Order: sequence, then C-alpha cells, then structure tokens
Amino acid sequence: MTDAHRTVDAVWKLESARIVAGLTRMVHDVGAAEELAQDALVAALEQWPEKGVPDNPGAWLMAIAKRRAVDRIRRSRNLERKHELIAHGMERGTGPEPEPDGDDVLRLLFVTCHPVLATAERVALTLRLVAGLTTEEIARAFLTGEARIAQRVAAAKRTLAEQGVGFELPSGAELSERLSSVLGVVYLVFNEGYTATSGEGLTRPGLCLEALRLGRTLAELVPDEAEAHGLVALMELQQARAGARTGPSGELLRLDEQNRGRWDPLLIRRGFAAMLRARDAGGPPGPYTLQAAIAVCHAGAATAEDTDWERIAVLYDLLAERLPTPVVLLNRAVAVGRARGPAEGLALVDVLADDPALRDYHLLPGVRGDLLLLLGREGEAGREFLRAAALAGNAVERAFLLGRAETVAGPRPEGPTLGSLSRDFLGRPDLDAATVRSYGQTLGRLCRSLGEDLPAADLDAGAVARVFAAAWGEAAPRTWNRHRSAVRSFGAWAGLEGLDTGLGRRAEARTGAPPLDPAQLALLWDGEGRALRERVLWRLLHESGAGVGAVLALNVEDLDLEDRRARSGGSWVHWRSGTARLLPRLVAGRERGPLFLADRRPGPARRPAEADLCPVTGRGRLSYPRAEYLFKQAGRELDPAGEGYTLRRLKG
Repeated sequence: MTDAHRTVDAVWKLESARIVAGLTRMVHDVGAAEELAQDALVAALEQWPEKGVPDNPGAWLMAIAKRRAVDRIRRSRNLERKHELIAHGMERGTGPEPEPDGDDVLRLLFVTCHPVLATAERVALTLRLVAGLTTEEIARAFLTGEARIAQRVAAAKRTLAEQGVGFELPSGAELSERLSSVLGVVYLVFNEGYTATSGEGLTRPGLCLEALRLGRTLAELVPDEAEAHGLVALMELQQARAGARTGPSGELLRLDEQNRGRWDPLLIRRGFAAMLRARDAGGPPGPYTLQAAIAVCHAGAATAEDTDWERIAVLYDLLAERLPTPVVLLNRAVAVGRARGPAEGLALVDVLADDPALRDYHLLPGVRGDLLLLLGREGEAGREFLRAAALAGNAVERAFLLGRAETVAGPRPEGPTLGSLSRDFLGRPDLDAATVRSYGQTLGRLCRSLGEDLPAADLDAGAVARVFAAAWGEAAPRTWNRHRSAVRSFGAWAGLEGLDTGLGRRAEARTGAPPLDPAQLALLWDGEGRALRERVLWRLLHESGAGVGAVLALNVEDLDLEDRRARSGGSWVHWRSGTARLLPRLVAGRERGPLFLADRRPGPARRPAEADLCPVTGRGRLSYPRAEYLFKQAGRELDPAGEGYTLRRLKG
C-alpha cells in the first residue's frame, strides 16, 4: 500500500462518520449519503497519489461529496420539489452548510438505531456508517459471516429510506426506547478501537475517543439513566489502561504485567465519578454498571496481587444472570479460574467450546490455554495458543499468542498432525481446483476449530461431530452433505476411518424455483438503463447453465471468444449468440484480470489478492452478494411478490 493510500485510509477512519452525517442532513437518506461519501473516497484514491494530500482532507472529501450530490440531483428526473430547492440552494451557497455541526454524528447514531430496524441491523449499520468499519471488521465484532453483515446493512438502509426516517434527535419516550441499542453500539465502537479486530496495530485510538465523546454526550442528554453513566465509567476506566497495554517494542502486555503507574489517573477519576453518577441514578445495576464495577476493582488494586478476584467473580455471576452472552460467560470463566481455581474455570470454558458463536473467537482457545498452563498441562496449552493465534485477526495479538505458544511449547507431537495431513491431502495432483477449494473449506474449518498441531492419533469422530454441530448445524442439507463427503474422503485417504460417524446424511429438497420465462428474460435483457456488465452476466448464466460462482470466477485471459467458451476451474463454460454479441464490448482494452469487475476500486483496508484485481482499472472482482443484490433489485418489478429473484433462476 502506498503512503497516499495509507493517508486516505487514516483520513477515512477519522472523517467518514462526520461526512456521512453531514450528507445525511442534506439529502435525508443514509444510503445515498454513504454512496456519495464512498464516491469521494474513490476520488481521493485516484487524485491524492498524483496531486498530493490536501491541507484539510476532511473538507476536501466533503466538498467532493457535495458536488456529487448536486450532480445526482440534476440527473434525477422524478425528484421531489424539496430536493430541487436543496440543489439550487447549495449552488448559490444558501443551502445547508457542507460541514456537519457538532451533533450530526449523534443524530446519525439515533437514525441508525431507529426502532423500525431489527437490533442486528441497527448495530451493523451504525458500525458501518458511524465507525467507518468494513463488513469484515463488523463480522468479526459480531462473530458471524461477512455476507450476513452485508445483508443487514443493505436491508437497514433500504428500510430507513422506505420509512422516511427523519434526521433529528428523538425525545421523551422515543429517546428511552432507542437508548439501549445506542449504548450497545457505542460500546461496540469502543471495543473495536480498544482492540482492533484486524490490522497491524493493537488499537484504533480514534474510535475509542469517538466512542467516549458519544458516550459522554449521551450521558448529558439522559442524566437520569444509570446505564448511560455506567457505560461512560466502563469506557473511561478501560481507556485509562490503554497506554500500559503494550511494551517498548509494541508487544502486548497482559493485565498483570502492566506498569500501573502508566495508567491514566485523570481517566480513572472520571470513571469513578461516572460510576457514582450511575449509582445516584438508582435502580438495580444493569450490564454496563456491573462491568464498570468490575473495572473499578481492577483500577482500585495497587498491584496485580491485590486484585479482589473473588469480588470480580461474584460480579460476573450477577452479570451472567442479566446478560448471559457467550463472551460474558467466557470472561466469567476467567474470573472463576483466578478466584476459585483453574480447574473450575476450565470446566466452564469447556462448556462453551461447542457454542457456534465462539467457533472463530480467538480468545476462547487463548483463555483455555491460560487455564491449562496454570494446571501444568503445557503441551495442550501450547496447542491452544497456536490455535488462538491462527484465529486472531490483529497482528499484535497474533504475535503475542505465538510468543506464548513458543514459550510453553512442549515436545513436538510425533507422527502426522491434522494440519500436515490436510496439506498433503489437498496437495494431491489428482484433485482439480474446484475440489481443492471445496475440500479446503471443510479441512480449514477443522484446523481452525481443533488446531493444526492436533496429533492425527487424537482426531476422532466425536471432535469432528462437535465441529460440524457448531459450524454447519443450521446449514442447508446440501451444504452439510458436501462437508460430510469431504470428511469421508479425507478419512479414507488418511487411514482414519469412521471420522464421519454420527454425521448422518441429510435429505435434500428437490423442489426448486422454476426458471424465468422468455418474456421475463426479455425484460431483463432489454430493460432501460441496464448496465453492460449485468446484461453480460445474466445472459451468460442463462445460456451456459453454469453456477454463479464459476461464472464470477472467470478471467479475461480464460476467454475463447471465437469458440464461445472459457475455462473455469476444471471445466468449460459455454455460451451462445446473445452473450457473444456483448462480451467483446465488456472486455475491450483488457487482456487479463477478472471478467466481471466491482463498481469501484477497493478501499485500502480491504485490498484483494492481485489475481482478483484488474490491472487496467484497479477494480476488484464482482462479489457474489453484490451480483445477487443487483439482480434482486432489477427483478423486483417482475416478481409478483415484489422481492426479486435469485441468480439461480436464470438457468435455462
């Protein structure tokens, strides 16, 4: 990544929320506001490397986004009268100010937490718009998949637009109704800043400061709400330790290793004061107030040895009653392990080992490794630290966990391990690329869940069944059966017969939706305003009958235009005259790279592999979720239910 790209990324992290908020105030549509802000980001990626970074990058981005807003208003044919007046006012300098005011981000926060949205959609949209996180980062914060987060964000923006949600601060009963989800989002933003889910640095200080600012503002807005003060107290006390969390070389330090003299006394005093306000507000303590009380125990201990772990364990017992989430229960296990012995703590962790929400959570094996180490089981602890390191998305945490694994590593296991067998199995010359990808998904999940260093002799059907239950217990029968087949093949090859014991084959439904009829297809091909990319993709899917993934994986260099075919993995994709007429226009000027390109260049935080980038345009490969979304949008007018169709309906 170039220095200019790093600068763009840093500026975007700092300014995106204010830019989106200011644009929302002008155009009254959070979805449109984010698109305009993204357009400005693309312009920065194109211009700053050549022309240099402007003196006021945030104002530059806002000005570009404002111009795009005016252009959009001019191009639209059916705008309401108020939009025309906004555009006219902005041109004359009498419209809304381009710079957002001090409360715009707070207003945006309450918009994204509106009751018309489901709770998961509120949090996902707020992290996307207010915190400027990528879908990958949000997925890690939610311990779920990227596709699901993308769907939540898109659904939330669509709902807000359809419901015409206003851009103002709520009051009265509506304020109380929305406060709980707003507090939850603020704390998630703080957590992402306190320990970044990905990247080279441990923290994102800007997110912590923004969350603190928002939390303090909320507490002033609702002075009688104990949980608002409790959240502020919790964040102040956690942020007080930020400067002591890393050593001279940037290495992560555990709580009992930190120099408490480096804890910020001002933030500790502010945290204590917020805690007193929470208690003065009255009522039974809520989840944030209880977590703040735990932070008070740590802040009040002069040394690590003085920590009152028994009190902390009792507080976690209360917290688990009010908020029995997997992460809270895991933290409770840590406290119990310190207060009542590592064996008791390990028993609580093992109960959580099969929870699907924690299957990719690196702290689960990390905590288990700590407790095993306290019990003297160093070999097992080392394997758990390695497994945690493989799951960690943050480079500092990963280095810390690898260091712990190296420190406690016992003798290497004799004979093959799960990881070595998986690599040998997938490296067989008789497997084509598509099969390697499919089998790799299954074995990759086993390695992440059980650890690559697990001796093959210790791999049994019970462990495999637990992984399947956590990873694919709710999956469609076809998905379950595909992974089951992969395990059967791997077990037979490795001489580990019976790995699939307990993994019964699931019945697959044979009733699929019928393909679209010719009249509907004609409307899709010839519809007004259809982009060339979509017309080629839809025709190619219809004429070839190939899978969506196989078609999206096509590269320009794979095409044989004369014979109307292309190589995809280990098979050929063929097409007919309709696609043949359009393909040359789509690939004009390109000799290699993805055939179907995304709408814009990728941001610096999520740069794909070189094989998925176009060397001419710099854009990445069109994703399956985006292609599906565009087709659903186009098909809404054809679907009597108004929901749109899936791309699989294009198969002839």
